[in-house]
Amino acid sequence: MRPHDPAGTPVPVSDGTAPAGSTPAGGTAADSTPAVAHRLSVAITRLRSRLRVEAGLHGTGLSISQLAVLGSVVHDGPVTAAWLATTQHVSPQSIAQNLAVLKAAGLVRGHRDPADGRKTLVTAEPSAARLLDTLESSRESFLTRALDALVPAGERADLERTIALLERLAAAELDDGEPKGPEGPEGSDDPKDVASPKGPAE
Repeated sequence: MRPHDPAGTPVPVSDGTAPAGSTPAGGTAADSTPAVAHRLSVAITRLRSRLRVEAGLHGTGLSISQLAVLGSVVHDGPVTAAWLATTQHVSPQSIAQNLAVLKAAGLVRGHRDPADGRKTLVTAEPSAARLLDTLESSRESFLTRALDALVPAGERADLERTIALLERLAAAELDDGEPKGPEGPEGSDDPKDVASPKGPAE
């Protein structure tokens, strides 16, 4: 039988893990880590999709993976297809297909490696850098306008802390025994973000 207070109201019974009738420290039951992780994932996905639209990515006729490859060639080239496959974590066949599209669009070209004629190097055309600069400028212009319209001065400090937390999450290296997923080009809208530091071209 449940105990009652002097007014006859049933008294919540605690199971010993937390005060009866209370919620976890810091918020409601909905604020559990899995729930927060889900909300964060949804918010990031929505913002990423919005940035793609505002930057005009769809108007380029290129896929996210093709833009990621282009970003690597622009910022790290000349590079080989093998190096691109390694840094983009995709198959050589996928890189070959993406490079074929980029070559047809006049954004990259292939040429023999002067130090090793057996290798072909991929170099970006000037139009490639201009395209990436345009996309980046459009994306940052939208964010600037959105921040000015929606984030008042009193919330800018909160925004700075949020950015710092997102940067910390992006750089996290968790030793939890779970396999790490490859950083595929779908994870970013900025081709520069998926380009790894240049290594030896193989």
